[in-house]
Amino acid sequence: MLEHLFGSKTRVKLLRLLFRHPEKIYFVRELARMLETQINAVRRELEILLSVGITKEIEKKDTKGAAAGANLRKYYGLNPESIVFSELQALLMKAQLMGEQKFVREFQTKAGDIKLLVLTGRFTNDNRAPSDLLLVGDIKERNVEQLISGYEKEFGFPIKFTIMTEGEFADRRYVMDKFIFSIFECNHVKVVNALKV
Repeated sequence: MLEHLFGSKTRVKLLRLLFRHPEKIYFVRELARMLETQINAVRRELEILLSVGITKEIEKKDTKGAAAGANLRKYYGLNPESIVFSELQALLMKAQLMGEQKFVREFQTKAGDIKLLVLTGRFTNDNRAPSDLLLVGDIKERNVEQLISGYEKEFGFPIKFTIMTEGEFADRRYVMDKFIFSIFECNHVKVVNALKV
């Protein structure tokens, strides 16, 4: 959706990455690697974002013993003083939520007979969670892996997921398994809850 508004998939991916860690700064090659995009495309998008004041450029000394004359490296990060900073942040968060809703709908139609679907971890901004996604039921593991792989690229972060049968989940819940307990202790959202847990 956002690439239609911004006119560039690379720009959207770049903004998502920068807003995920607004305090961090990156050099161009690092951004190109992280975004799996050509370095010239990243440079072009950074120039556009610099020209409108959304990003800033910072020169730092390279402490890794670079060759003479090459010891200054340019880094890029968000400019929190940009007048559109908070609006862009809100827009990117809303776009991610819409992406997550689509993600959930696809899981419900392609992952198999889901009895329990719990989102936590990255989806609820709780880094204590041992898994981002818990699926219980008669799950098609290959379909889940394909869905996860596609959405990891779209969301820009790895998704840890756990699949269990109803029997395994019941057994682990009965013995008060630490893993299960920790998922429900963290911030979580039960998207499907046919097990009434």
